[in-house]
Amino acid sequence: MKMFKCSLYLLLIFLMTSCNEKQQPLEVEVFETSAAGNKLTHLTEFEVGENSIDITLVPEEKFQTITGFGGSFTEASATLLNRLGKANREKILNAYFGEDGAQYSLTRTHMNSCDFALGNYSYAQVEGDTELKHFSIEEDRDDIIPMIKEAMNVSKDGFKIISSPWTAPPWMKDNNDWRGGKLLPEYKDTWALFFSKYIDAYKKEGIDIWGITVENEPLGNDNNWESMHFTALEMTDFVQNHLGPKLEADGHDVKILGYDQNREHLNEWVDAMYKDEASSKYYDGAAIHWYASTYAIFPDVLQYAHHKAPNKHLIQTEACVDAEIPKWNDDAWYWKKEATDWGWDWAPEKDKHLHPKYAPVNRYARDIIGCLNNWVDGWVDWNMALDKQGGPNWFENWCVAPVIVDPENDEVYVTPIYYIMSHFSRFMRPGSKRIGATSADNGLLVTACENPDGSIAVVIFNQDENKKHFKLSLKEKSTEGNISAQAIQTILIK
Repeated sequence: MKMFKCSLYLLLIFLMTSCNEKQQPLEVEVFETSAAGNKLTHLTEFEVGENSIDITLVPEEKFQTITGFGGSFTEASATLLNRLGKANREKILNAYFGEDGAQYSLTRTHMNSCDFALGNYSYAQVEGDTELKHFSIEEDRDDIIPMIKEAMNVSKDGFKIISSPWTAPPWMKDNNDWRGGKLLPEYKDTWALFFSKYIDAYKKEGIDIWGITVENEPLGNDNNWESMHFTALEMTDFVQNHLGPKLEADGHDVKILGYDQNREHLNEWVDAMYKDEASSKYYDGAAIHWYASTYAIFPDVLQYAHHKAPNKHLIQTEACVDAEIPKWNDDAWYWKKEATDWGWDWAPEKDKHLHPKYAPVNRYARDIIGCLNNWVDGWVDWNMALDKQGGPNWFENWCVAPVIVDPENDEVYVTPIYYIMSHFSRFMRPGSKRIGATSADNGLLVTACENPDGSIAVVIFNQDENKKHFKLSLKEKSTEGNISAQAIQTILIK
């Protein structure tokens, strides 16, 4: 009798547990992009398999606040949109900024020309004009400004803009060249004034600049295209004694981001930027790029930068598959290692190990997840649209973009990279907080954010070539699911 009572008690516990599990399912929406052909496809049916991988969410663990995700307004992209028919121009802008699209929330553009311009130009062309009386953004009126304004009209929630200079005009530099060289000391105040005038000029166009980086790639780019060199101490001196005070005096509430180049040197830069209160006063954060490696995220460096200044931004401001001509209407190419970056051919021998052949989709998904899981609060792609050659680019520095266009035939190809970006930008909204998330399988990468409306967006990337089953748990609730081979999913928990 005693054994019967014990067995009955255990049976009741089992039934209650089963009942509770049935009463406490997670209500989710699932969207998948896969090598097999899904493109942000809304999934409603799942196989339940054995050996499910545990994915656990811990909302009590709160990390950084998300600033946003997006891409860049370049002269190359803007001029290409100008050459398309109205329908395809609107298609691209809606894809990036519309309610049914990626809903980009953080963007970037260039001050003066860059490699993805049609040629060299500056808003301060008149040599010796130290008061910048002839300052003009006329160069942007035919392309970049209209593209930004149309995007603003399409975007329901709006988006932030970060502006970056590649170089001061040659007459302000010690080598009198667009490429390389340093800012002459006598022009530090003029160059600071340049930023202020730029912000004012865009404001008059109805465009607010949210943030600036001090210099794109201050370590240089082997003098290939527009650049200007700073050391970490030189940049901090310029920000502390010239740029910061000038923007403050002129009433500009604009974020100043330092560095703006590859992650492997970030430690030494944040050491200089955040040395003391005087050096860090005008810095709102650091900007980084991903070109140091095809696959390495440099988590130790990102962690170091965050802990050096926990209340400052850490924003990825540029990324692309570079030194590649994109493939037209060939989704499979973007999932394969045939696409690789400059380092495979050109990196120094000591850095070759950082540049193995690597699929573009994997690179984007891994990097964004890795960045988010290591305190990065914003992630910005490079050109929004390029042509079939990977340009236009005055230096012929061909690259890949999420959207490729053929202006001669008025055609548009949306690549798988666009959908990877959308899995984050559409569902992880500005103001969301990254929360704790763990995966029991190293091949199944995961990150998660709690949005301002209380919903939770979970992004899972399966980099392996086999389907995987998982159990997603949030406190006492859970759901079973599966993810295709070579696929990314966003799971939205209402």
